[in-house]
Amino acid sequence: MLAIRLPTEIEDRLDALAKATGRTKTFYAREAILEHIDDLEDLYLAEQRLIEIRAGRTATIPLEDVMKQYGVAD
Repeated sequence: MLAIRLPTEIEDRLDALAKATGRTKTFYAREAILEHIDDLEDLYLAEQRLIEIRAGRTATIPLEDVMKQYGVAD
């Protein structure tokens, strides 16, 4: 079970969309989550890596070195 508190404006828009299409608000909330969860996970991972790099806990590898390693260098 998941309960979501939304700003009134968004709740009203969601309600109007559901009424206009004959679908439930739950349907649209689920669709929005499924559509964006991969991007949110990727963003979180990228932010964590950036924090680790800036703190010196993770080293970076120049793109040129990676390309040579995998045989895609010019």
